[in-house]
Amino acid sequence: MASPSTIDIVGSKPVFGVKSIADGAAKKASELLQENHELHHIFFNDQGFHNHIVHHILSLYALGASPELLKTMYDENANYQRPAMKEEKKVVQAMHDPAKFKECLGDENHYTDYLVFFQDEMTTKGWENVINEYLFADNDLSNDLLVRTFSGFLHPLIHLGFGIEYSQPAIIAEALAEACVHSTWITPLYIKSEELANAHKTTGKSTKSLMAILADMQSDQALIDSTHFDDSNKIRDGILARAPDTMINHASNYFIKDASELSMRTAEMVHFANYFTMAAQRADKHPKVDFFYMHCANSSIFFPRFLELNWLSDASKIRLLEWKARSDLALYASRHVPILDVQEIARYTPKEAVSGDPWARIIERGISCHDDGHSSKLVRALANAKKVCVPWEGKEELGFVVKGDMWDLAGQMAVDSIDVGPRWIRGAGFEEAWADVPGREAKL
Repeated sequence: MASPSTIDIVGSKPVFGVKSIADGAAKKASELLQENHELHHIFFNDQGFHNHIVHHILSLYALGASPELLKTMYDENANYQRPAMKEEKKVVQAMHDPAKFKECLGDENHYTDYLVFFQDEMTTKGWENVINEYLFADNDLSNDLLVRTFSGFLHPLIHLGFGIEYSQPAIIAEALAEACVHSTWITPLYIKSEELANAHKTTGKSTKSLMAILADMQSDQALIDSTHFDDSNKIRDGILARAPDTMINHASNYFIKDASELSMRTAEMVHFANYFTMAAQRADKHPKVDFFYMHCANSSIFFPRFLELNWLSDASKIRLLEWKARSDLALYASRHVPILDVQEIARYTPKEAVSGDPWARIIERGISCHDDGHSSKLVRALANAKKVCVPWEGKEELGFVVKGDMWDLAGQMAVDSIDVGPRWIRGAGFEEAWADVPGREAKL
């Protein structure tokens, strides 16, 4: 049975998954995730690179991987993980003092301490109450932790999403502890844009669709020029250093009027994140997916589940979705505002000709990719995007451009893209990022 210290996904229902889950897969996935929970740090090196085992195993499971494949992929990624640090009992106890809790923030050496702290809190209060208290109380501490949850290119948010999707308090504790050891340099993007957006709501200003804001950003030369290819971190050292007010103004133009819009706006975000992830191509190059854009797509999958949570207030659901959309806008801009061409998707010729529904083959190729889970997450996100977005295609104000069977082509493009040249690119709007990608004429 799942608990703050035990992972057990037997009986869990993923947001999106195949109809037939392999026999024994839930048990094997639970065993592997438990081992990861007990043995490994949340970062696999001292540069803050994330342990993706939870994301990988749960994505593979949802897409029908066998117990044997789960074990193979786990072993490939477990062998380079850092060992978990031992908890400092005195520190964990001291963290119940808010001052001590805050003192340890941002320090990866306290990951295990925060993990145990949140496990203790969940045992006493329940995991739903802990999430509400530490992320959505709208006080200084919860606002700080929510910023940290959206930092690290959305990794803590993705981890939290998996924990909520599968109702696993131990994974949720990992996500909260992970957030605690991230930094807050991205605070202005969220807090200042939120303040400005709230002012817009007060004055009766109308929100803009994400596609309309996209068009605004594509014609904003100051924003385009704010990022340089050699910036170490293109949001921190580019956008927020050279054009912070410009980005914040664009982000603040997106806001949600009330809870009646949540389903529609969730579909809007899902479409937007997956659209720019797949449409940022170059006509003369083999299709590629930008590594950072992919995280926007991969994190979109959890938001339909967030809508179903009866313990999460409408105000918190709105805030989560607004922050996610603004994060997507900033991440899109951070890769030098690349040109997007939906025809790259609509006219795509897949590597393999598949009669009928291509998703079984797309999923088969996605889960067989020997990586750390990004491929299987992307495949699942795109399949989910079709499910979520198709019912809303007729809403003209949303401006959807990826429609119907185009989602099938996007899935085929995704798995084709990893077969030639570098698996991912980093900086889709920069010519330099495409230097090692073969030409479009190259044999697949």
